[in-house]
Order: sequence, then C-alpha cells, then structure tokens
Amino acid sequence: MFNKIKRLGVETGIYGISTILGRFLNFLLVPFYTNILVPSDYGIVTYVYSLIAFVNVVYGYGMESSYMRYSSAKEIGSDAQNFSTPFISHFLTSSVLTFVLVLAAPSVAGFVGLPERYDRIIDYSAWILLFDTLSVVPFASLRMERKAKLFATLKSLNIAINVACNLVLLLVFRAGVEGIFMSGMISSGATLFMLLPTIGRQFTKEFSPELFRGLLKFGLPYVPAGLASMMIQVVDRPILRMLTDDATVGIYQAGYRLGIFMMLVVSMYDYAWRPFFLTHAKEPNAKELFARVLTYFFLFMAGVFLTFTFFIPDIVRTQIFGRYIIHPEYWSGLGIVPIVMLGYVFLGISNNMVAGIYIEKKTQYLPLTTFTGAVVNVVANLLLIPRLGIFGAAWATFLSYAAMAVLQYFIVQRFYSVSYEWGRLLKISTACGAASALYFLVGPDGWNFVSKLGLLLLFILLVYLMKFLRSDEMSFLKTLLRRTEVRPQDRGDTPSNGNPGNTSNR
Repeated sequence: MFNKIKRLGVETGIYGISTILGRFLNFLLVPFYTNILVPSDYGIVTYVYSLIAFVNVVYGYGMESSYMRYSSAKEIGSDAQNFSTPFISHFLTSSVLTFVLVLAAPSVAGFVGLPERYDRIIDYSAWILLFDTLSVVPFASLRMERKAKLFATLKSLNIAINVACNLVLLLVFRAGVEGIFMSGMISSGATLFMLLPTIGRQFTKEFSPELFRGLLKFGLPYVPAGLASMMIQVVDRPILRMLTDDATVGIYQAGYRLGIFMMLVVSMYDYAWRPFFLTHAKEPNAKELFARVLTYFFLFMAGVFLTFTFFIPDIVRTQIFGRYIIHPEYWSGLGIVPIVMLGYVFLGISNNMVAGIYIEKKTQYLPLTTFTGAVVNVVANLLLIPRLGIFGAAWATFLSYAAMAVLQYFIVQRFYSVSYEWGRLLKISTACGAASALYFLVGPDGWNFVSKLGLLLLFILLVYLMKFLRSDEMSFLKTLLRRTEVRPQDRGDTPSNGNPGNTSNR
C-alpha cells in the first residue's frame, strides 16, 4: 500500500510542475497586461476568457471523464477504440461548433456585448476551443498511461509558447487585445501538434457505437455539473460588485487569488488521483487504500493551510525592486485567505470521494452535488455580503465547497461505502485547529518568523502526541530514514583491505 501511495505522491508532484508554472506565469502576466492595456481593454480580456471557460464545458461534454472511466475498465471495445471513439466524437462536434462560431462571429460578438472592433476575438476564441478540445483525450490518455513527465512537459511548453507569443505580439507588433487571443490560439495549436505522436499511436478508424452510447451516458451529466462548477468559482464577483463597489471587488480578488496555493495542491492531487483510483479500483483492498489516501492528503493540506496562513502576511509585504508583491491598498483583504483555503480543503476532500461515482458509473449524481454548491454559494453571498463584506463572500465560497463535500459523502456511501479513518482525520483537525486558534488569539502581528515556525512544530508535535502514526507507518518511516543514511562504505570510510583501523586514506 505504501509504495502505491508513494507513487501517487510522486506523480502528484510531477503534474504539479506544469500547474505551478502555469499559475506563476499567469501571475506575472497580470502586471504585464495592466502596463500594456488600458483598463477597459483588460476588462474585455477577462470577460471573454470567462465566457470561454463556460463554453469549454459544452465543447467537452464530459468526454474526458468518460474516456478515463471506460479505458481503465476496458468493458467495451479495444484499447484503440476506447481512445478513438471519444476523440472522433470531439473532432466532429468541436469542428461544427467552431465553424458556426467563426461564421457568425459578428452576431456572436454583438450578442455577448463586445464592441465591433473586437469581432475577430470570437474567431480566435473558436479556434482555441477547437484545439483545446482535441487535446483533451490525448492528455487524458497520458494520465491513464502514467506518463506524468510527458504530460507536465507538454503543459509547460504550452505555457511557455503562450507567454512568448504574448511578449512578441504585444511588445513588438502592438497587437493589443487581439494579440492575447492570438497567443492563446497559437499555443493551443502548437500543443495539439505536439500531441500528434500520442494520437497517431492509438488512433483507429473503428468507431464503436456501443461504446459511444456508454460514453455519452457517463459524460453528459458533467455538462450541467461543469456549468454549475463554473458558477461556484465566479458568481461571487458580480454579486459582490452589485452589493458593494468596484474597489471592494478588487481587494477581494487580490486576496482570493492568494488562496491559489491551496488550489494548486488540490489541482495537482486531482491530476494524479483520478487515474490512480481507476487503476486500483478492482483490487481487493481498494477501499482501504482510498481511505488511507484521504488521511494522508488531509494531513498534507492541513500543513499547507497552516504554512500559508502564518506566512502570507510576510510574503505580500516582501519588496522586489522597491515594490510590494501586493500593494498596501489591498492588504485589508488578507484576512479572507485562510477562509478561501479552507474552502479548497473541502474541494480536495470532495475530489477524493468522487472515486465511487466514477467506479460505479453514477455520474447522474454529479449535477445534484454541484448545483447544491452553486445554490448555497448564491444564497450565502446574498445573505452574508451585506453584513460581512468581502468576508461574507469568502465564507460563501467555503460553505459551497463544504456543502458539496458533505452531500457527496452521503450520496456515494449509498452505493460505494468506504470506511474513512475518521478518528485520524479528527486528530489532524484538532492539531490544526489548536495551532490556528493560538495564532489568531494572539493576532497575526504578534508573531515573528521564528515563533511561526514554532507553531508549525507545535502542529507536528500534537499530531505525534495524539498517536496519529500507526506501527506500520512508523516502520515504513524508519526504513526510509535508514535508506537516507550515508553508510561508512558509501563515504569511502572503510578501507579496501578490510582493516577498520587503517585511516591513512581519510
């Protein structure tokens, strides 16, 4: 079991390379864009990319999850058919949708409220959607084949090409807003081109109607669920703007984006987790393995939560070339960061529990959990923002993810019961809660760097004193520690003649 979980951790880290790089470069592009574009133009970019996020759900119609489910089970068709059937489906539908969008670009631009001079943005967006959709199944196949390094490499190259094109098109050719979307189109097309060997290796013209019906039945529930998920991620901004003002939204956005550190952890884990549980689903101890994974992942998330809760104020106050990482005008939003991170903790728990839905092909329940989260988000925003401002919006996000996790647990337990290690999860929560309570009781300004490290050590000590670790885990850790020790012969301390008293070579 430990070796399987260790491999999951390694692959999570590999997937995380591209995820972290992408998020970091996106952070760097924000000041770049704001120094190149006027605010109204940058608003257009933000608005259109939010629309692309919604339309992308329709383009994909859950086929990625369907492919991973059926290719792992091999219930219908050959390996080549399991790859080609969803890929051909994506090719046909996304080509038609892109053709319609390009043909009707002026009308679409008017419908979504874009100025006439930005009609071509719809063309670029349509091609981005096409290229990205055609890359979905090949990327999913790399995950199922456990080719995490190749996956991360291609994702990183996509990001590097996008950044390079942005620099050239905006700085050299002064392409403005169109240059940003041209960069996205070029990078997406280049990524699809780099995936051609993966496609060619698995592609066949044999389209399986029976498999296609199964794929649609499994995947279509992801469309409303995906749309509701997008609502959870973005609906708080317009509600906050409606109830307050633009400045408040800006402060909220700056604080919210600092919660990205926990989101990165959850995203990295999710990339590795889905192929992992599908691969091990049929093993006799699968449920025990999944429960243990959640325990370890929760422990790791607790450590990340405490680390960034304690040190975020120090990070944002760091000066680079005379400028703070986050301008002092936005520091009033730092208090929402722990709340946002807690929300992502529940998202990580929910992602773990989704295993039963995949394995038992009960995707019809996904819209229920996601729509519940969306409704909770909207209602909580409307109730809490007038009273708590940006903190109300942050708590609404937390409540929506918590509601999804709780509801999903009770639903999944009905048809795929897993005995999670609640006692151990409680110990982690208690230790994390104690360290957090002490931090906030004294106040963030009452701790220096060394004392914050002491709080992290207190968390570890409390976990140990509550006897969190089991005997087999202690043995495994001791084995790992022994392997890292440098033995005398590894350092050349033992002479070749075998005489331990001979120290002439030292």
